[in-house]
Amino acid sequence: MSRIERAFASRKALIPYITLGYPSPETALEVVPRLEEWGADMVELGIPFSDPLADGVTIQEASLQALSRGMNPRLALEIASRLSRKVALPLVFMTYYNPVFHFGLSAFCRACAESGVDGLIVPDLPPEEGVDLGRACEKNGLDLVYLLAPNSGESRIKLVAGRSRGFIYLVSLTGVTGPREALPKGLEAFVKRVRRETSLPLAVGFGIAGPEQAKRVARVADGVIVGSRIVQLIKDDPGLGKLGEFVRGLREALDSAI
Repeated sequence: MSRIERAFASRKALIPYITLGYPSPETALEVVPRLEEWGADMVELGIPFSDPLADGVTIQEASLQALSRGMNPRLALEIASRLSRKVALPLVFMTYYNPVFHFGLSAFCRACAESGVDGLIVPDLPPEEGVDLGRACEKNGLDLVYLLAPNSGESRIKLVAGRSRGFIYLVSLTGVTGPREALPKGLEAFVKRVRRETSLPLAVGFGIAGPEQAKRVARVADGVIVGSRIVQLIKDDPGLGKLGEFVRGLREALDSAI
């Protein structure tokens, strides 16, 4: 069992996302230890990319600012290395295939392992084309996490179930990241449809705006991923008071889900 799988072992996993380099490279070094203190079980570290097809307005704007201030994969690896010495929770990079391919698949995976990163999420990498990256991840002890959407067919679900390591990332809706007033009515059925094909933990992201939605997700899934709302709170309140209140509220919601 990997460190990522262990994060799901004892409770519903709370998985916050932050954009590395936003609003500064030092922000992650301050925020991630606080997220662990407030109840996070794993953290997604977003490496910004100039053509982020899965990201909504909030994360797109954060990524643009981070890129303009010099964030890149090598700096992301340096930050991850410093974080891995400060926190015990697993760290997962979320980025796109182009930066990984440009870095070199084997070199990037080796550098991730040396920096204490536990896994990769690459939204624009279909499982049919992920064999080489999967091998590089496996060689370096990394989990490669694939995504499924509500409109994924049965054959795609089975393929992702066979290729994912650590957990499967379920996108709650057909669209980009960003909080929604309501989650889709068919979310529970979607999670159950995937559950029939795998014993891996299932974590749901995209569209989750607050504790009530997180609680609904936690009733059927093993983990809840929250990104845009957290990035927005980091922007709105650099003192992190509002972020702390929000994350603690998510933790309580997940712990109370039955």
